[in-house]
Amino acid sequence: MRLDGKIALITGGGTGIGLDIAKRYVEEGAYVYITGRREKKLQEAVDLVGKNIVYIVADVTKKEDNQKVADRIKADKGHLDIAIANAGVGNYIAIEDVTEEEFNRVMYTNVLGTYYLAQACLPIMEEGSTFILNTSVTTSLGLPKFSLYIAAKSAMKSFIHTWTNELRDRKIRVNALAPGIIPTDAAGQELGRDPKEEQNVQQYRSTLIPAGRVGNVKDTSNAAVFLGSDESSYVNGVELLVDGGLAAIYPVKLWWKI
Repeated sequence: MRLDGKIALITGGGTGIGLDIAKRYVEEGAYVYITGRREKKLQEAVDLVGKNIVYIVADVTKKEDNQKVADRIKADKGHLDIAIANAGVGNYIAIEDVTEEEFNRVMYTNVLGTYYLAQACLPIMEEGSTFILNTSVTTSLGLPKFSLYIAAKSAMKSFIHTWTNELRDRKIRVNALAPGIIPTDAAGQELGRDPKEEQNVQQYRSTLIPAGRVGNVKDTSNAAVFLGSDESSYVNGVELLVDGGLAAIYPVKLWWKI
């Protein structure tokens, strides 16, 4: 198994992309900790996966919660091999409609939460361990009404360069996983679309992507397994696009037809 014996932490691991990564990691031999704010969703995730997974209720925007998680992992396992900063939020919103509350919500969850995660986990990460940051293909695109989310994800993207250099002597790798169009229930709800509207949007967008389809959570979890495994030991400081070729062609006007 590709992750045999590894200890992994996945923030936002109760639903969507994070949950599928957790499932795949357990299948590949890892012991997984998932975190999130909604205990019911976390318990459902643990019940679904069934073994070698535990949850910790924690808010990534709170430094003390991140430290609580790291302390628990240290007490249980002694160290951490893989830290995945997956928790994130975003919304389509015009520049003039962004409130201070919304600005802080997006920046705190995506950027500050990732930073707090690193500060808490670094003391229990050893040589050969790795950070995986969930960024977004949107950092390469100029999507209107998405500037706040793209700014947050771009800040996270910058970490892969600065942290790779800062952690080089400790032999800790830092990479990013950048999903393209990956429909999930949480994503549709966050963007305020009903299921029928979401389905129509994704059907149209699938015609624009070189791969001929929108992505799914398995596409991202496959990439996450690679980045967390020893197969990627010489992969460091990169953003792996999992977008079916979208960023390579990016038809702006067509994208926003619906």
